[in-house]
Amino acid sequence: MGTIQVGGAGFETTDEGYLRDFTKWNKQVAEHFAKEEGIALSDHHWEVLNYLRHFYQEYKISPMVKILMKEMGKKFGAEKASRKYLYELFPKGPSLQGTKIAGLPKPLDCIDG
Repeated sequence: MGTIQVGGAGFETTDEGYLRDFTKWNKQVAEHFAKEEGIALSDHHWEVLNYLRHFYQEYKISPMVKILMKEMGKKFGAEKASRKYLYELFPKGPSLQGTKIAGLPKPLDCIDG
C-alpha cells in the first residue's frame, strides 16, 4: 500500500498503484495517474474514463474491452467503438490503464497490456 499526494491531499493506493477508494477520485487524481502513465488527457480520454466510472458504479465491475467497445459505439458513435481507437488513447489497454486513471480497482483477470 502507498500514498500519492495530489492537490495537497493524500490518497491511498494499492501496491500496484491503483486508488484504494474509488469514491475519493477527482479530476486532479486522474491527471496525476495519466501523467505517471505518460498520457495527456483529452476530451476523448474523459469520455472513456467517465464511461468506465459509470459502468463500475452500476455493475461493481469494470467492463471487458469487448463490452466497452460496444457501449462506446452506442453512446459516442461507431468511430469510437474500435479496439484501435481505445488502444490509441490507452496504449497499455483501456481495461488496465483506463481503470487506473479512472480511479477504479484493477480489473480481475485483466489481459490488457
